[in-house]
Amino acid sequence: MAKYIGVLTAGGDTPGLNAALRALGKSALGEYNLQLIGFYDGFRGLMNDRSVILDEQKLSGILTFGGTVLGTSRDKPHRMPVGDKLMDMTDAMLEVYHKHHLDALVCIGGGGTQKNAYRLMQKGMNVITIPKTIDRDIAMTDATIGFDTALGIATEAVDRLHSTAHSHHRIVLVELMGHNAGWLALGAGVAGGADVILIPEIPYEPARIAEAILARVHSGKRFSIVAISEGATSKKAVAELDALTQEKKNAKNKEEKRKVGEKIENFLHSQSNKTMLLAQELESLTGLESRVTILGYVQRGGTPSARDRLLATELGTTAASLLAKEKYGCMVAVHEERIEAVPLEKVVDRRKVVPLDHSWVKTAKRVETCMGDDI
Repeated sequence: MAKYIGVLTAGGDTPGLNAALRALGKSALGEYNLQLIGFYDGFRGLMNDRSVILDEQKLSGILTFGGTVLGTSRDKPHRMPVGDKLMDMTDAMLEVYHKHHLDALVCIGGGGTQKNAYRLMQKGMNVITIPKTIDRDIAMTDATIGFDTALGIATEAVDRLHSTAHSHHRIVLVELMGHNAGWLALGAGVAGGADVILIPEIPYEPARIAEAILARVHSGKRFSIVAISEGATSKKAVAELDALTQEKKNAKNKEEKRKVGEKIENFLHSQSNKTMLLAQELESLTGLESRVTILGYVQRGGTPSARDRLLATELGTTAASLLAKEKYGCMVAVHEERIEAVPLEKVVDRRKVVPLDHSWVKTAKRVETCMGDDI
């Protein structure tokens, strides 16, 4: 008797999602006689039972497509917008799971998706996850679907900005994705020859950056490229936030905590355009004209690279194999070139950030790239 497997894509879209769906489906159908049911738009589609049978025809021709044919959303099972309220809809999802007589659910997504899948697992669903994110920040895996494509796009952007920066003798800041981890800005910065790389893991000092840029000017180089993660923060801002956080911990009652909480929200809001503020500060400190380019969602789009297609195909076919063996409660991960299953409890509530002694950081500094610090 055939087994029925559900699959959804959740969180931000990335190149390679369709390649993973294709690999999972073709392997499940052809090798293991597993019937695949897709749910549209992430966990919301699971809640609303918006489903489709993923047969050979539906999976054909999607290998090179960007985005995801199933659609996606950032809705969380336990905090689902329903009307004007946030409600726990995990029980409703469990009903749909049983309605389709599913033997397991495959969730393809980033760190939030891993956590949401784990919640469904605790409710009684058999779950397997596949990691995707251009941020490369999911714990317990060396690679994630989408990172390689985004890295190529970001590097090309840095390459292109060199010509205009050189022509106009400007400082050009290019903001890349990465709220909490700097893998993308670091990799693209090194590959694209950025003169300054700023990442969340290393708080920066504007005066140190200006010093590095002026040193370039004095050596005859009249332009500089700054690759900056959207989550990169100055040392001053880190100290201010730490002080507010400590103030909230020391608050004596709910009212004091509420007031400090408002201060924190206002402070975080003031930091929302910090790349523009840094550009203005660098202009003031160096006397050089500066410009900002924010790549934004361009980094998520387009045809997946060969490396991402290969990775997605490996992860998808391995997931099908695990489903056939009824090995659930795990994420399909990459570790030292091997594909392996990692228990989900080891993945959730963790994030893979850039270690300060990572080879990419050392490499950047060896080619005299300023990281915004004094190390």
